[in-house]
Amino acid sequence: MLGPHMMRITTAGMRPTRPQHLREDHHVSTTPESTAASTGSPDATGTSTSPDQQRWAVVTGASSGIGAATARRLATEGFRVVMGARRVERLERLAEETGGLAVELDVTDADSVAAFVERVPECHVLVNNAGGAKGTAAVAEADEDDWRWMWETNVLGTLRLTKALLPKLVSCGNGHVLTVTSVAALETYDNGSGYTSAKHAQAALHRTLRGEHLGEPVRFTEIAPGLVETEFSEVRYGGDTERAAAVYRGLTPLTAEDVADVIAFAATRPAHVNLDQIVLKPRDQASATRAHREP
Repeated sequence: MLGPHMMRITTAGMRPTRPQHLREDHHVSTTPESTAASTGSPDATGTSTSPDQQRWAVVTGASSGIGAATARRLATEGFRVVMGARRVERLERLAEETGGLAVELDVTDADSVAAFVERVPECHVLVNNAGGAKGTAAVAEADEDDWRWMWETNVLGTLRLTKALLPKLVSCGNGHVLTVTSVAALETYDNGSGYTSAKHAQAALHRTLRGEHLGEPVRFTEIAPGLVETEFSEVRYGGDTERAAAVYRGLTPLTAEDVADVIAFAATRPAHVNLDQIVLKPRDQASATRAHREP
C-alpha cells in the first residue's frame, strides 16, 4: 500500500490486559460460546463484559498481514472475532490462538459471502480488510483480468460484506464499519491505475455510507495506510519476492501490527466519537511516490 498525510497515534497505556483464551477446536461449525465470553472479558471501553454483552467483530482478509494482526489485536480488546479468508488452515490456527471463529470467505463470490454472513451471530464491528493489487502495467498495456480482480476484491467485496452486515451493525445499537483503503485512495501514480482506481472507488463507497446512515447508531472510519510490509507486494508482483523486497528497501515500513493498533484505537472510542479518516505512513514516506531511502 502506498502515499499523503500522516497521523501517528500512540496507544500505549490504553490497551487493557490481554484476556486468557483457552484453546479449542475452531472449524466453521464452532459454537459462539467462548472462554472470553463465559468468564467476562473487557469490552471495547475496557469494562467487564458478561456473556450476553459479548461484542463481536468481523475481519475479512484475516489469514495474513493486517487482517491477522487486527484479529489478534481486537481479541485483546475483548472482542469475539469472526475471521474470514480463503486460506482456511491459516484461519483455524489463528482462531485457536485468539478464541475466535474461522469461516471460509471469498469476497469475490456472492454465494461465499452469503454463507459467511450466515455464520456471523452478531456484528458490532466490521473491518473490511480484504483487498490487494495485481501488476504494474501502464494504462496502455492494462490487463483486464487484473483490473477485474482488483475491482471485485477491493470494491465489490467491500460492498457485499458491508451491505450484508449493515442490518446487524445498526440493530446492535453501536455498530462500526472500518474500511482499510490506502494512500492509493487519495492520489494516483504511474503504472498503478488499476489499483488506485479500485481504491478510489472503495473509498468513495465507504465515505458515501457516512452520509447515508447519518443519525443511525453506526460509525464509519476509513484507514488509509502507506507502505506496510506484508504479502501485499509479493501478490502484486506475482510471487516475485526480489521485487517485493525492493519496495521496502532502505526504509523502515509500517508493520501489520502498527495498522492493527490504529484500527483497534478507532474501534474502541466512545460511541459518540467518529474518526472519519486516518492516514498513516512510515516516517520516511511523504506520499505514494516520494520516500527517503538509506543507501
